[in-house]
Amino acid sequence: MAQSSDTSGVKAFPIEPFKHERSRLAGMTDADRAFRKQWLKDQVLAESEPLTVPGYYEARYNPIRRLYRLPLDTLFKPLVPLMGYESAAKYRWFTGKFAMALGAVYVTWYYFKYNSNDWTRKGGWRVSSRKEMVTPLNPQFPVVSEKTVGADYASHGFKNSSI
Repeated sequence: MAQSSDTSGVKAFPIEPFKHERSRLAGMTDADRAFRKQWLKDQVLAESEPLTVPGYYEARYNPIRRLYRLPLDTLFKPLVPLMGYESAAKYRWFTGKFAMALGAVYVTWYYFKYNSNDWTRKGGWRVSSRKEMVTPLNPQFPVVSEKTVGADYASHGFKNSSI
């Protein structure tokens, strides 16, 4: 089993100067303090950041993908200022997956409901249920079969038809 990591298997390259408190307590020069102070100051984003690069979305996604992403993009775009970009993107992703799973369940239900194997068609799924097992200790024992004539077996709903 592969182990997951934050760097995807690439060896991490530390860029933060004096990341651990112990290394800062071991002795920092004034130049080290100034360097760390500037590095921490550089990590703060300006109000205009992150910048949206014009044409980046169009270059990243082809027209067909942009078309099927359009409904959820328009739904979640107003939520970005409220939730933040990452949270809105996460909820957008889960909403899309949930909608696809719900659609798959609906299509499966529809297929089994309207394409069952009966006497009117050759194909379709044959859904059958198991008979309940009745042992001699069960009060319903012995169970007499409801099928008494040969035509009762494998009728596929023909005998119950209104025709």
